[in-house]
Amino acid sequence: MSVFNRLLASRKGAAAIEFAIIAPLFFMCVLTLIAYGIYLSAAHSIQQVAADAARTAIAGLSLEERERLATDYIRRTTMNQTFIDSSRMNVTVRDDANNTNQFTVTISYDASDLPIWKLFTFALPGEQIERYATIRVGGI
Repeated sequence: MSVFNRLLASRKGAAAIEFAIIAPLFFMCVLTLIAYGIYLSAAHSIQQVAADAARTAIAGLSLEERERLATDYIRRTTMNQTFIDSSRMNVTVRDDANNTNQFTVTISYDASDLPIWKLFTFALPGEQIERYATIRVGGI
């Protein structure tokens, strides 16, 4: 048997070669799952803060007072979320154009400081998270 035939018939090291081919794809998938988990956690936290700020702002009698109450709530609240920094939030309160009995609190969050942007992953969502909550003025 020639050296070339013995080399082709040998199975030594096949697992190492298969691992070298598959491992980068596997690790990219795992890092992408972690990154999306962090992103979705941050997006959910922003939604909860928007809802809480809207519930706080309902006490305001005017649009300006509602905006002040919502902004103060976000600034003063002690958020225990790991990846959320309240100074990176932009809060707007507007009356609903389609229904004058409602107003909407919108929070735009600059998520560019999340650690997910440093991971080597597949495509990720945008760095801007925007969530809103709508409240009826005067209750139901």
